[in-house]
Amino acid sequence: MIEGLSALGMLGPSSNVSAAASPAPADGVNFEQALGQAIGSAVDTLKTGESLAIQGVEGAAPPMKVVEAVMDAQRSLQSVLAIRDKIVSAYQEVARMAI
Repeated sequence: MIEGLSALGMLGPSSNVSAAASPAPADGVNFEQALGQAIGSAVDTLKTGESLAIQGVEGAAPPMKVVEAVMDAQRSLQSVLAIRDKIVSAYQEVARMAI
């Protein structure tokens, strides 16, 4: 399930966007890198939740660990959706601006 997101080339270090395309700030991480790290972390959390859920169904993982991993994955997914909604809203706001 999560591998499909990575296959799109939009998530994590496999992104097709080059770092040279945007100027890097002198002190710290640029927006592209910060967003990439946040999405990469969310994908890792979702993968962990998915694998622990499978282990829980097989009886290999304790139920408490499964619940914690699934709840972490749910929080990560909600955060990613909130970020996506803000990005779409910002894009729509820019698109409505008069030239």
